[in-house]
Amino acid sequence: MALFLGSLQLGLIYGLLALGIYITFRVLNLPDLTTDGSFTLGLAVCASLTLAGKPYLGLLCAALAGMAAGCVTGLLQTQLEIHPILSGILTMSGLYTVNLYVLGSRSNLSLIGTDTLFSDLQGLLPALSKDSTKLLTALLVCAALAVFLVWLFKTHLGLCIRAVGDNEEMVRASSIPVDAAKITALALANGSIALSGAVIAQYQGFADISSGIGIVVVGLASVIIGEVFLGRRSVTIGLLSAIAGSILYRLIIALALKSSIFPTYTLKLVSAAIVVVALSIPTMRHKIEQFKRRKAAMQNA
Repeated sequence: MALFLGSLQLGLIYGLLALGIYITFRVLNLPDLTTDGSFTLGLAVCASLTLAGKPYLGLLCAALAGMAAGCVTGLLQTQLEIHPILSGILTMSGLYTVNLYVLGSRSNLSLIGTDTLFSDLQGLLPALSKDSTKLLTALLVCAALAVFLVWLFKTHLGLCIRAVGDNEEMVRASSIPVDAAKITALALANGSIALSGAVIAQYQGFADISSGIGIVVVGLASVIIGEVFLGRRSVTIGLLSAIAGSILYRLIIALALKSSIFPTYTLKLVSAAIVVVALSIPTMRHKIEQFKRRKAAMQNA
């Protein structure tokens, strides 16, 4: 039961990350490697302000800092015409120094004994257990962001972003500001990712400069796993499937590490393997269907 609750808590928090990855990977149809840096940026900003006694301001500033990082990547892509992958790498590399500065030139920062979103809700609902309070907090934050994004992508701005991801050339011909739509989408995505890092900082009670290394794999795995089970029928379903995929991913990781087969240090390798398997499922399904059709054609001949 404890393993399931822990996976559910982390799955919902990392669901914020999955929502951000979904925006760039599926909606905007652009590869963005800013993720590792913006996740740690949100974690560092929130940890610093939480330690100063301002946990809620920390969450807000973390999201805004992530949005700023996304804007930088967007400007590199649109104004300087740097390749999207390289733009993300450049921003991510620069953010490493920024994150160290935010953390006060330290590689980690402890939040033990400070007030957080989780501890405040525990005080408001003393009848709930600590695990239940953490689960409720993660659920509220994740649901709030998901509802906001579902609403946003049904507005004119959201439809413009979706149109840019579907057919950029057609959108340019329609006089829609493509560059502004890209920058806005990257800002939204990295704001969500940074918010995930901020909530993780308060959840685990510390911030570490290496927390964001390889985090883009976690987000991709969540998105792909969610699509395998729920499909890609609409943006609303896609956003919800990203959260569901995040929960399933965390449960798979927890079960894999709980077994004696995989030691703890193989976490990154297990994560990469899960992504490979999830990405290969649609291809394998297609090949199986082709094989069945050929077999049926041969039997009918």
